[in-house]
This record gives sequence, structure tokens and C-alpha cells, in this order.
Amino acid sequence: MIAHLRGRLFSKQPGQAIVEAGGVGYDVTISVPTFTALPAEGAEVSLFIHTQVREDILALFGFLDRREKRLFERLITVSGVGPKLAVTILSGLNAERTVAAIRAQDHATLTRIPGVGKKLAERLVVELKDKLDDMATTAPAVLAAGPAADDVLSALVNLGYQRPAAQKAIETAVGKNKAAGENFDELFRAALQVIR
Repeated sequence: MIAHLRGRLFSKQPGQAIVEAGGVGYDVTISVPTFTALPAEGAEVSLFIHTQVREDILALFGFLDRREKRLFERLITVSGVGPKLAVTILSGLNAERTVAAIRAQDHATLTRIPGVGKKLAERLVVELKDKLDDMATTAPAVLAAGPAADDVLSALVNLGYQRPAAQKAIETAVGKNKAAGENFDELFRAALQVIR
């Protein structure tokens, strides 16, 4: 069972990364948040891995963030959610927003994800809302920062900043000016000043 993989990032594209370790290239399925946070091709990368073994398949699912892997593993316990759909869910909403939507019983947000209909959204809420308490503490800070916070966080991560540093910069910027959380441009500029 492969639980962790460290090596050279041979190639990456949305949904897939090939990591070369010990002369072997491992094909790893990844979410969009993991893809955007990956370093440049050729750099060393370290991924937490969930290995799916069936009689006809051996598939690796990789995550830069241990919390995202834990959420993925909880999602696949829900009937009707396989590993590919779990990756789609984590690509449609990042881990923080997925946890927040499930805990808030926000079916409308969940059904915006491709492949998640009304019944599956209800099943996700019913089966997981009480199983995500240990993950809830990671979410509210950025979500409470205002509607623009999530987009600014994504933009900062895309620019190469580490997610925890970006989150802290957003929180600091909103702490100085609460109204900044309402406007993407204003919050983005304020967060950049903090993070530099």
C-alpha cells in the first residue's frame, strides 16, 4: 500500500501528475487545488497518497495537504461516491468549502459540482455532517473573511505562495479593514502587501 510519495515532478496537468521516484514514474490522480499548488515540473514534490486496489485497477490519488486526503477518504465512504467523484468534488469546492457546505447542510452549493445531484448532496450531508467536526476548525477563518476571500486565496496559491501563508495574509488584511473582504481587488492588493 502506497501512503506517501516523494520524488521529481515529471509532469503535471489538471487532474494528473506523474511523479518520478526511484526511476519509476507514478501516475497520480489529483484535484484542481493540488494541481494549482504543485511546484514547477522538475522540482521535488511530496504527496500524501490514497491507493485504490481492485481486481482490474491499481490507482493512486495524491494530495499535497493531509487534510484534503482525510476529507477525500471520508467522501468515498458515502454510497455512490467513488474516488473519481471525490476528486471532482474536491476540485469543484476546495476542502474548506466542502466541509463548510456539508456541515451547513448547503445542498445548493454541493449540487453546483458536476456529478452531484440533489439526492447525492442530501446523502453527503446526512452521512458526513457529524463526521467532520475535527476538520471544521480549519475552515471558518477564510470563509468568515468575506465573499472574495476564497478567490483571493486561490489567486495567491496560483502565484506560488504557500496556502497557510496566504490564509494568514487574508485574515490579517481583513482584520485591518473588514470591508476589504467584500471586494476581490481590494483584498488581493491588501493580502499581497501583508504576504510580501
